Amino acid sequence: MAPQTPLLDQVKMPADLRRLEKCQLRQLADELRAETISAVSQTGGHLGAGLGVVELTVALHYVLETPKDVVIWDVGHQAYPHKILTGRRDHIRTLRQGGGLSGFTKRAESEYDPFGAAHAATSISAALGFCVARDQRGADNHVVAVIGDGSMSAGMAYEAMNNAAETTKRLIVILNDNDMSIAPPVGGMSSYLGRLASSKTYRAIRKTAKAIAEHLPAPIHDVVKKTEEYARTMVTGGTFFEELGFHYLGPFDGHDLDTLTLILSNAKEFTDRPVLIHIVTKKGKGYAPAENATDKYHGVARFNIVTGEQAKGAGAPQYTKVFGQCLIRQAEKDAKILAITAAMPSGTGLDLFGARFPERTFDVGIAEQHAVTFAAGLAADGMKPFAAIYSTFLQRGYDQVVHDVAIQKLPVRFALDRAGLVGADGPTHAGSFDIGYLGQLPGFVLMAAADANELSRMVATAAAIDDRPSAFRYPRGEADGALGADADVPLEIGKGRILREGTTVALLNFGARMSEAVKAADKLAAMGLSTTLADARFAKPLDEDLIRRLAREHEVLLTIEEGAIGGFGAFVLHFLARDGLLDRGLKIRTLTLPDMFQDQDKPEAMYAAAGLDADSIANAALQALGRGANEARA
Repeated sequence: MAPQTPLLDQVKMPADLRRLEKCQLRQLADELRAETISAVSQTGGHLGAGLGVVELTVALHYVLETPKDVVIWDVGHQAYPHKILTGRRDHIRTLRQGGGLSGFTKRAESEYDPFGAAHAATSISAALGFCVARDQRGADNHVVAVIGDGSMSAGMAYEAMNNAAETTKRLIVILNDNDMSIAPPVGGMSSYLGRLASSKTYRAIRKTAKAIAEHLPAPIHDVVKKTEEYARTMVTGGTFFEELGFHYLGPFDGHDLDTLTLILSNAKEFTDRPVLIHIVTKKGKGYAPAENATDKYHGVARFNIVTGEQAKGAGAPQYTKVFGQCLIRQAEKDAKILAITAAMPSGTGLDLFGARFPERTFDVGIAEQHAVTFAAGLAADGMKPFAAIYSTFLQRGYDQVVHDVAIQKLPVRFALDRAGLVGADGPTHAGSFDIGYLGQLPGFVLMAAADANELSRMVATAAAIDDRPSAFRYPRGEADGALGADADVPLEIGKGRILREGTTVALLNFGARMSEAVKAADKLAAMGLSTTLADARFAKPLDEDLIRRLAREHEVLLTIEEGAIGGFGAFVLHFLARDGLLDRGLKIRTLTLPDMFQDQDKPEAMYAAAGLDADSIANAALQALGRGANEARA
């Protein structure tokens, strides 16, 4: 048999795809899946979700007239096949690299990415905005939101759906169900009923039946209406969505291209209310190592395509693992300690805690707002909750942090993973703002770990704080240092430490830039500049005695943090100004992340660009002293 001519080479843009015969779509999908696997094997990234929506991606661009018709992908983890089909195949192997393609949808990258997404459950709200804009203009394009079952655990999705039916008549929501069973299994009967419910014939009969029912006496009319609706939706599984004002279609096999193209074509013709299409897919579809992995290759490093083996080094333990193990040790001593995650057990290290204490571990789904208030309720009734949430995701629950935790002075402990820059995941996942947004809250205790041992001590400190909220932040990646004999000894609240004494320059570090601060101090010492190195440990409460001493005894004071403007450095400046310590001619510089959203790159490159590597720290001190720039690089 002669080999098939590659179709993917002919499809540069979706318009090329729409010129194919329907019978060719299967071959194209297979080639698209292979290309996705090949690309991610070289770059790493989110593989499983993309493999699960290959057929859906092909069907959407085949049936719809994109980019006139708008497709909004929730989260963006699954958008790699979409990027390949929308003119970015030549750059797909730059995925998540410096200067390359984003790992998520991004408006600045392509007109086929109408809305950027990297956090869950935004798609329906954004799509509704596009619908209203279209309706206001009197246009007729279609708008589609693709949302995964995991994102449906977020309340925002339901807020949007509740608003949609009374706001627009034309919106298509595709529920990609790839992990949990929220409807009967896909099979011949359910597929047939779904096809029937979306067909013109069925809708015509239903319209006629409704018209007849309108002329019946009110009591009979109401019974007939309810009987018809519930008989249909109980069979097809969509009563809930129908009650929200949507036509429910499904569930369908999300890998059956014939069904997908037919249902999407039919859904385009619904004009009386929004439509929800429920498809069932398999994460990692078509690649055995992904299908068989427990996490379905959700996020992977570079890997061998044949074996599926990932290229992960065997270096020092990750900060995340250090946290999980330290929390276990504390929980073994205190039965009141509970752990909460918002759908990120392995990402936060709570999978370790959950294996040891399953009855004391709570995964609330993608629901950070609920997670925070749930923790507040636990704390109010005497428990000791640790809410382990990525810094960037806690932003979603900030009102609850203020209203439900801080104002009530409840001792919720926040473990803020992914503090600072995160490399390949870029600005949407960077933990840039938590120092400012938590440090400004009255009564909050805010810590940042300089190394593994300090993180362990901060877990112990948080466990011991029982009269107010607290948080400790730590970065992604390998932990500096090792655990010491005092790893489980709580810190004195609001007290930093001096690691090295000097007389001219003082480096006051807050967090995991400590290793770079040490190198900077070495560089300055080599140039004859006596340097003090201090670890603040706390942004709130500040160690005021330590700061006074550094300000009075040194010509230059530099604060260093992995956070945005308005954080630790700003708190120190505010204190110095209030105490009159800026009136003595002190040369102070605050080294923070720049006032911009930094695109993805290797972490070391991002920190160098931010001015937070050893050379940049040393040069900041030299410039404050009036010395030439870049001496530290010599």
